[in-house]
Amino acid sequence: MRIFETIVVAFSLFSALPMPKVDWNAENRRYSLCAFPLIGAVIGLCCWLWIRLCLLLAIPSLLRAAVLCALPVLITGGIHLDGFADTWDALSSHAAPERKREILKDPHAGAFAVIHLCLYFLLSFALWTSVQEERLLPLVLLFCLSRALSGLALTLFPLAPGSGLARSFAEAADQKRVRVILALLSLGLALGLILCGAWAAVPTAALVFAAYYRLCVRQFEGLSGDLAGWFLQTAELWMLAALLL
Repeated sequence: MRIFETIVVAFSLFSALPMPKVDWNAENRRYSLCAFPLIGAVIGLCCWLWIRLCLLLAIPSLLRAAVLCALPVLITGGIHLDGFADTWDALSSHAAPERKREILKDPHAGAFAVIHLCLYFLLSFALWTSVQEERLLPLVLLFCLSRALSGLALTLFPLAPGSGLARSFAEAADQKRVRVILALLSLGLALGLILCGAWAAVPTAALVFAAYYRLCVRQFEGLSGDLAGWFLQTAELWMLAALLL
């Protein structure tokens, strides 16, 4: 029962999928970060099913790519894209870390957020038009790996002052065990990508993860939920590019 509640808590927070109501408490939040990659599995599976349907019905590649761009947003409710946009607004200010953290909390989208969202979807659309049938399995692993690394970062990186929800989940987690579980899961997913022939996605994910740490520490003096969204979207975009190349 506790495992079920843990999964429900993760899906309730990080997805827009309807979930049964459970009480959030210290027990079912302790390992909720470990369930985060399951949302990636759902996204990857939906993308896989859609691509298979497109191949079966000879659906044009442009329509296929448009739906593939939309599926992750529809399943997550855009929660990570919101952080991605806010982070670019903050970075584009070139202000001090304290000011950047204030911009992250601003509910309004600035010009740089809109510009980077447009660029993100333009590049994502171009990449999805090029996905081949033999690359379907790595797609599922790709969405899982990005979330495993995102959860791992919450147990490894310093947290920014006033990081809110990110801090509450990090502090509620059994950090040592969650760190070990997510590290092993990340290694397993990386091995799976290598065995599937998508080895280039693995060093790409590692490089984005390293850039994520540098971003958190130097630009914001710690990790926050918005920065986690930036990492997730950036890692998936770059891993998709590496997968196709």
